[in-house]
Amino acid sequence: MHVLIVEDDHDLAMELHCGLESQGFRGLVASTGRDALDLHTEVEAVLLDIGLPDMDGLEVCRKIRATSNVPIIILSGRSDEFDRVLGLKLGADDYVTKPHSVRELAARFQAITRRTREIQDIAVPAREARIRSNIRKLREIRIDVDSRRVTVNEREIRLTRREFDFLELLAREPGKVFSREAIMIEAWGYDGAGDTRTLGVHVASLRKKLGLPVIETVRGVGFRLAS
Repeated sequence: MHVLIVEDDHDLAMELHCGLESQGFRGLVASTGRDALDLHTEVEAVLLDIGLPDMDGLEVCRKIRATSNVPIIILSGRSDEFDRVLGLKLGADDYVTKPHSVRELAARFQAITRRTREIQDIAVPAREARIRSNIRKLREIRIDVDSRRVTVNEREIRLTRREFDFLELLAREPGKVFSREAIMIEAWGYDGAGDTRTLGVHVASLRKKLGLPVIETVRGVGFRLAS
């Protein structure tokens, strides 16, 4: 996997570069936000620091996500919940605080990208039972799986990759309760490296965008789509 490392600290950037290469990755380094915006189309994933010299890394995240679905992991010294939540809302797939483990970063990238590979359908047997139709409909909501477009009352709404995958999973079997762990595995491809606490952030954002009370919380278990 080819990873863009966006980090203005040269020593840390080289440490990340060497560390990821030791885990079988290829690295490309950018020291500014503008360089990151220019180079992200050349890689398969982005490791993004927030504290950049020319622009805030969160803004870089927002701009990349506006045009690309490339996996983004934010790596930051900021551990405040506000920054974590904002980063996820702006489209980051994960948020890791410093100090960090290169092996953990590698595992998180592998978990995120696994979701986008066709071979995952073999790795997750539950997917064999998925509904074959490429269009999901529920009340005013229409989900086009092939084009990854969602409309509510014929008005298209813009979803992040995680929000779409979560909604599409629930829409396969309306009324069925999916546990948090099942959602992490089946929708996002995590195999234990993910943090289910971030799931609530995506659910709250998705509910607001849909504007309909269709995602129900089953306390202590998970979520379901109202049938």
